[in-house]
Amino acid sequence: MMRSLWTAGTGMTAQQFNVDVISNNLANVNTTAYKKERVEFKDLLYETIGRAYILEDRGRPVNLQVGHGAVPTAVVKDFATGSFEKTDNPFDFAIDGYGFFKVLGPNDEILYTRNGSFKISVTNQGKMLTTSEGYPVLDEYDMEIIFDYDLDLSKLNVSEDGELSYTDEEGIIVPLGQRMGIVDFENRNGLESIGKNLYARTAACGEIIYNEDLTDKSTLLQRYLETSNVQVVEEMVKLIVAQRAYELSSKAIQSSDEMIGMANNLKR
Repeated sequence: MMRSLWTAGTGMTAQQFNVDVISNNLANVNTTAYKKERVEFKDLLYETIGRAYILEDRGRPVNLQVGHGAVPTAVVKDFATGSFEKTDNPFDFAIDGYGFFKVLGPNDEILYTRNGSFKISVTNQGKMLTTSEGYPVLDEYDMEIIFDYDLDLSKLNVSEDGELSYTDEEGIIVPLGQRMGIVDFENRNGLESIGKNLYARTAACGEIIYNEDLTDKSTLLQRYLETSNVQVVEEMVKLIVAQRAYELSSKAIQSSDEMIGMANNLKR
């Protein structure tokens, strides 16, 4: 059996995966704070038919090798900051720079997100700041952010470093004693995407870096949301390239099949 059939098959499989990732980017073009992804490929093993060698000033200067196709190795996120959209909602936040909000997941684990479209959930303890799914937003000490029932949240203020306060009836800014938690990681691509705009920490992330420890600190923007960083034109170009690469691999399979057919027809 011709190895080119299997080699071209790996090319088709790889480009199919590439199209899957591009399609996911396009599907999330309007998802708040979504980060576009790209696929990285590597070539598969090589069959060495003849090795390069030099013996007494004579020999083969180059190898004789043939590869066996390609395979996806990683899907890498681009954590570049998207554009900012003004909303005038006091519970909408955007991070200008790198970093993530901390939220408490359904199994009491700390999760991370760039989506600052938060809501207010009324609980027995007070008014709690949560995500759209009801997961509590955490402060710098991993404590839930809860406001008093009688607090007018339309006058809520959040400074660039995440300090929470409100403006009283006399126009005086009163600190609330909490600061929204913003953290970063040594390796952001080590985060695991778990859906709902949430990330889970893995061992590959390295150490957590708190915003106050960063040389180039991120700032918090209230009444803004970060848009997706997907560029539609760029993704459409990638889609065309992937489609053509898939088509070329299929042509290679057709050509190999025709060559096998010719060999079969040598004897009738």
